[in-house]
Amino acid sequence: MIFLRFAVVILVITSGLGAATREPVRSRQAMVVSTRDEATRAGLAILRDGGNAVDAAVGVGFALAVTHPAAGNLGGGGFMLIRFADGRSTFLDFRERAPAAAHRDMYLDKEGTPTADSIVGYRASGVPGSPRGFELALRKYGTKSWAKVLSPAIELADQGFEVSYLLAEALRSNSRLRQFADSRRIFQRGGRYYEMGETFRQPDLHQTLIRIAKGGADEFYQGKTARLIADDMQKNGGTIALEDLAAYKPVERSTLAGRYRDYELVSPPPPSSGGVGVIQMLNMLEGSGYERSGPGSAAAIHYVAETMRRFFADRAQYFGDPDFVAIPVERLISKDYARSRRASIHFGRAGASDITRYGPVGGSESTETTHYSVVDKDGNAVAVTYTLNNSYGSGVTAKGTGVLLNNEMNDFSAKPGAPNSAGLLTSEQNAIAPRKRPLSSMTPTIVTRGGKLFLVVGSPGGPTIISTVLQVITNVVDFGMDLRQAVDFPRFHHQWMLDELRLEQHGISSDTVERLRQRGHRLRFVRQQGRVMAIQVGEQWLLGAADARSEGSARGY
Repeated sequence: MIFLRFAVVILVITSGLGAATREPVRSRQAMVVSTRDEATRAGLAILRDGGNAVDAAVGVGFALAVTHPAAGNLGGGGFMLIRFADGRSTFLDFRERAPAAAHRDMYLDKEGTPTADSIVGYRASGVPGSPRGFELALRKYGTKSWAKVLSPAIELADQGFEVSYLLAEALRSNSRLRQFADSRRIFQRGGRYYEMGETFRQPDLHQTLIRIAKGGADEFYQGKTARLIADDMQKNGGTIALEDLAAYKPVERSTLAGRYRDYELVSPPPPSSGGVGVIQMLNMLEGSGYERSGPGSAAAIHYVAETMRRFFADRAQYFGDPDFVAIPVERLISKDYARSRRASIHFGRAGASDITRYGPVGGSESTETTHYSVVDKDGNAVAVTYTLNNSYGSGVTAKGTGVLLNNEMNDFSAKPGAPNSAGLLTSEQNAIAPRKRPLSSMTPTIVTRGGKLFLVVGSPGGPTIISTVLQVITNVVDFGMDLRQAVDFPRFHHQWMLDELRLEQHGISSDTVERLRQRGHRLRFVRQQGRVMAIQVGEQWLLGAADARSEGSARGY
């Protein structure tokens, strides 16, 4: 019942992004920001009960697995970035892994063309990592018991929660869920779709969570839940076997360090590509003077887009699972390398992706993800981004578990050089291999200043995650916006291939659009980009902002 105690909250709803935005949520001691208010409340209750940021982050992760089924998960994976109050940091990689039966050409037809099997159905799933990842975090760095941090999620699955308008519409419209019996039964009530205001209860998931609370993550990977997943896979042509689940292990990795002006970055290493990307692009921006044109100007958008173009060309060539391939990380995030890449940017003219290639280094995602941020009273900070990949993952709910399964196998190069469902190109570095982790764009990020915690930020959005996180940082650091303004400000994205500059359709002036066209940019308009959940640490206040593009909330005390 601990999640029922909560502080005052400002709930953010979708609004016109070009208009003036609300004030950030303020608190004195601790803050949680997530995409579902039920999960935010669960995390804050754990903090108020004496838990630290890691305890709260694990509690939020399990609560989102109940309340945000499009991306919150037990059947997916992700990253947790932790910065401790004493300045130490660490990175927990619980990204999914390819099953032992996976092979390089498993998603190619007889003509060598990629099939849809990596996107929909039982063959699309990698071995889930979230339960093991949360267990590792809590065991090494938490203070509360496993059962305690799972209790809000267990209650939410049992008692249910109120269906919002956006959730009702998403469940009704998702075509993948219709294709699989348990998904159709649980999430679409066999065609009697949930309406706004109804209560959504999940008895199968409730029983699974009870088993996990009693038996730990071992229950998910070796107990009854593991057997249910493996049996359903075997009966439906899936590739995940009981042995794959039993063999799964998360990895703890060293964080990346970057510096931009007077700020330090604590960033995720590969298999995230986003940590390298944000550092590299900030390095290219540093000293360029791009910010003098002002936020949202054609000149500033143009210059930042050109840094994106160059990073994504590098991403396509060099990145993969660091346990399988060598990635020239230190070179890619060096100031010298950034200067060499920046030299080819023209202030007045767009580059051409067909002649923009990866740089010489001298060595060798889906849009439906979710991010949340936590800061505790002692100054420990946690940024978590985790995912099923596409919205509702593969569409498959493992029979008898209530657990939606991911479609992360699509983040590999089914055919190196051919785009995945997000339009991203990758090389042989990211080819499929047994027990390999696919490359990710997830970019949980922490910024410090003078050795003190300053900003905790992240977003969903597939490849746009990287450009979204970059823009929130520059909005605060370069353009002096407060956190709410920085999070709600209109965004843009360029990923090299496809050779197009994507702009949010609301908030960017027609004059700016015309000037971008005059510079030679091929434009594409999108409804929205990203859903940032961020915390800023000021001298007197913690400031929280849940993106106006989301149903998220920020809560503190």
